[in-house]
Amino acid sequence: MEQNPRRRRFLAALAAGPLALALEAQQTAPYVPKQSDRPEPLTGEEAGFTSIFDGKTLDGWEGDPKYWRVEGGDMVGEITPATVIRSNTFLIWRGGEPADFELKVDFRISSAGNSGINYRSVVVPDSVTPANKFAMRGYQLDMDGRRRYTGNNYEEKGRLFLAERGQVTRVTGKQKPAILSSLGDSQELARLIRDDWNAAHIIARGNILMHQVNGRLMAVVVDDDPQGRMMKGLIGVQVHVGPPMEVRYRNWRIKNY
Repeated sequence: MEQNPRRRRFLAALAAGPLALALEAQQTAPYVPKQSDRPEPLTGEEAGFTSIFDGKTLDGWEGDPKYWRVEGGDMVGEITPATVIRSNTFLIWRGGEPADFELKVDFRISSAGNSGINYRSVVVPDSVTPANKFAMRGYQLDMDGRRRYTGNNYEEKGRLFLAERGQVTRVTGKQKPAILSSLGDSQELARLIRDDWNAAHIIARGNILMHQVNGRLMAVVVDDDPQGRMMKGLIGVQVHVGPPMEVRYRNWRIKNY
């Protein structure tokens, strides 16, 4: 009979010695809260995240190579004077259509740049540029080099601005998104966004969508619009209509629930 994973880990720890056995017991024992316990910061990366970008190739991703490449370990999206676009186009991860998940990635964007991380999205026809096979509709953690939009939840080709930076909103599809609460002043939050590398963190659980940048919560959407919302879908990154620009991504990792 095939052993379950927990039993296999226990037997391996038993064979490795008392210290390994003690560590295994700590990992599998249920947490029992004490009155003195309080929430505390994580030490290191939470377990369960896996990489979705090898830093060498675009294997597992699909997009127009005119705009996307790998350079120095980074995923690079670039528009040059010779490749200015009339429609937004995406590099799409083809490793699945996550539903409930966390996604972490580092990004750096030029001052004139506009990009974003789409999730729970679908590929759609592009009426402006029919040859563009990589247009998407869906939730987006918006970002730009001038820090006007970075952190927003913007639904590309859909319901548009769902939450601006600093807002907790509820979306019903029957009226404009309603602001439920504040996460802070938008301009003050913008000061936490660097001109160099930044860390993005998306949490999608059911109809709750959370955007973090550099460890600070930027936007939360409670999506109570059953006709408009998506509960699973593709992940992609964008190069946007506008002047020449560059955006870089690295350290992609995902944790599914």
